Amino acid sequence: MSRPSVRLRLRVTPGARRQGIVGRHGDAWKVHVTAPPERARANAAVLEVLSDVLGLPRRRLELVAGGRSRDKVVLVDGLSEEDVETTLASAAGAGR
Repeated sequence: MSRPSVRLRLRVTPGARRQGIVGRHGDAWKVHVTAPPERARANAAVLEVLSDVLGLPRRRLELVAGGRSRDKVVLVDGLSEEDVETTLASAAGAGR
């Protein structure tokens, strides 16, 4: 039996004052990271934030699109879409 996986659409703001899940941005989740966009630092920070919020090891997350864009797609291995949505909504609410 295979584990569930989800392709998660994100809108990323690099160089923000605080890191975290901010809320929805259309059909994507808005994520703020303090890292600058240079040398893939913001990409690494996005994966770190998601790892922390979702409670998954970093190796279960993969940036599959948008490496040089603010709009990104991350593959989340091991959680259902419902679990991811619920956890991110909770994290966005806690950050307010």
